[in-house]
Amino acid sequence: MSKPGTRGFATAVCALVAFACAGIIGCGGGSSSSSSTSSSQGSGSGSGLGANVQPISVEAGPGAAVGSPQTDSALTSVTVCVPGTSQCQTISGVLVDTGSIGLRILASALSLSLPQQKDAGGNPIGECAQFVDGQTWGPVETADIQIAGEKASSAAIQVIGSSSFPAVPGPCSSLGPMEDDLRNLGVNGILGVGSFLQDCGPACTVSGAANAGFYYTCPSSGCQITALATAQQVQNPVSLFATDNNGVIIELPAVPLPAVSTTGSMVFGIGTQSNNGLGSATVYTLGSNGNLTVSLNGHTYTNAGFLDTGSNAIYFLDASTTGMAACKDLTFLYCPGGTQNFAASVLGSNGKSGAADFSVGNADMLLSNSADFVAPDLGGPNPGRFDFGLPFFFGRNVFTAIEGRSTSGGTGPFVAY
Repeated sequence: MSKPGTRGFATAVCALVAFACAGIIGCGGGSSSSSSTSSSQGSGSGSGLGANVQPISVEAGPGAAVGSPQTDSALTSVTVCVPGTSQCQTISGVLVDTGSIGLRILASALSLSLPQQKDAGGNPIGECAQFVDGQTWGPVETADIQIAGEKASSAAIQVIGSSSFPAVPGPCSSLGPMEDDLRNLGVNGILGVGSFLQDCGPACTVSGAANAGFYYTCPSSGCQITALATAQQVQNPVSLFATDNNGVIIELPAVPLPAVSTTGSMVFGIGTQSNNGLGSATVYTLGSNGNLTVSLNGHTYTNAGFLDTGSNAIYFLDASTTGMAACKDLTFLYCPGGTQNFAASVLGSNGKSGAADFSVGNADMLLSNSADFVAPDLGGPNPGRFDFGLPFFFGRNVFTAIEGRSTSGGTGPFVAY
């Protein structure tokens, strides 16, 4: 979910925190299947079928070790290296997030010493990455990023919760809860592969009150919000690949019942190789804020809908509008008496419209088996925006094209399925 006034930021942190709780609360017996599903579909699926194919899994994740397991979180591994060297580390349990931009790694998961980004005066640069219900704080550092057979050289990344960096400044901590450790984040990092080139863009290049407040310069006197050129901001690593750099495809199998885990693929590039063509997918171009228009049951979200693997459920409307009650304890989720089917429609800025059908089940039932971390029909209230979270991706190949990049379906940004 895009935060107002910024570009390409998602509900990733909101969803992570919510379902860290849900994974604990949803304990005890239940009728859901505890068998693991494991399949992948579409052109680019399968392990080892090309340098542009990266396996992803939906499972409990590293947060389970500290009591923060994740439900409906697409995870992968990322290799980071000291730029231009063979000093590398592969970090697992990184969330794949089509709703945000850039690589963010917990300091506790990182053993490498990476170059610190500095301003013209030699002061270190830090970032307060703003999600909907919390922030991540830490230095902006430089790394080579390797995923599958692709490489992004000298990319700016955020290292979250570094103990050697200055403490969280007041303007950042006052925005909401900090998500700076494994217990609160639930994953070892976030890989933002959304539709934009940088995580903030022009809103962070200006000075004064108009600045979005993501980036800070940190002299010895204390950290202060600073303007930062787009070339220095945290980058979409896919955009820095030598090839296959115009977008990604998320391929996940259909999951009819809750399950322990499932696997799929993240395919890099759109129309660049034989395994990443659009096929019969419909292209929906995005507005300047990266969103679509969504209509359902007479309600229209104008330029306020998005497809986001970083959200663990489909969040839309509210209980009074849908007729579905919110759960008694998990009030951020719906608990209808039985599975409800919805026929939404999406409209791109290119005038293309199409169906966006989905179902919502009873969250208490879906989460009743504490061993299951794949819940296909989770939904929850969100009267302001329409968030097609990870359950929407099950059984679909979903394309996310990067702004300004040419593809076989036109120039990004767009989504397609």
